[in-house]
Amino acid sequence: MDLGLLVVLLVLLSVAAGLVGSLVGMGGGVVVIPALVILFGVPIPEAIGTGAITILATSTTTGAAYIRDRLSDLRIGMFLEIATVPGALIGATATVFLARASFSDALLVALGIVLLAILPSSLARRNDEAAHGGTPDARSRALRLSGSYVDRASGQTVTYQASETTPALGVMFGAGLVSGMFGIGGGVFKVLALERYMGLPMKLATATSNFMIGVTACAGAGILFAAGYVNPLIAAPVALGTAAGAYVGSQVLPGLRNRTIRWIFIPVDAALAVETILRGLGLP
Repeated sequence: MDLGLLVVLLVLLSVAAGLVGSLVGMGGGVVVIPALVILFGVPIPEAIGTGAITILATSTTTGAAYIRDRLSDLRIGMFLEIATVPGALIGATATVFLARASFSDALLVALGIVLLAILPSSLARRNDEAAHGGTPDARSRALRLSGSYVDRASGQTVTYQASETTPALGVMFGAGLVSGMFGIGGGVFKVLALERYMGLPMKLATATSNFMIGVTACAGAGILFAAGYVNPLIAAPVALGTAAGAYVGSQVLPGLRNRTIRWIFIPVDAALAVETILRGLGLP
């Protein structure tokens, strides 16, 4: 394929990836990695390395916008990063070894099954607009993991108080592990922890996840780069396109309702699960 055409196609693909990733808090790797493998024949390790760069571009672009709109809770995000960063370092290191030992296929199938397991609870709450907040635990109260934001869609001020920080930290460690191993940001697990366990509104969970995935991806990207799994010829145009798509998404998200974001989240999660299982089984 001509180099110029390849760059154009990569940019167009990554614009769509950045848009979807910023809306659901997952990062553009959800779309980019399967597409690179299936459409462009990129080896899985290189696709994972590119996915990590894609996540950095998405988070960098949307993070500032969501912080400006006061949709990202930095206190909650940085608190949870104490679990995601170690997970990402372990996950990225495991990917280097597994890629060389050809054991990654079974892990892809396992990841797909975990993603499918998330769907029932999301479907059960698909039409909920308000968050189902739980009882704040001692850690949440001590760290003041609470706040408020103005919901542009409803015009109301939404207040929230995080709860169940212990299970959320466990899920966040898993999110970091997934991010480091598969380059998809682990946003699906971050949103799950923020909304389901900590009882935060879906919109706030998505925006905070977008901020967090960049920190998590940065932890694993260095290991993948050192192992030679980041191809600049592919990563550069993908990062540019993803940043553009993510910027558009950051302008759209504040005006959406929580239930609308959840309806976007559910099919993306389902598609990601199916794609990872098919890749793990070696099916087209």
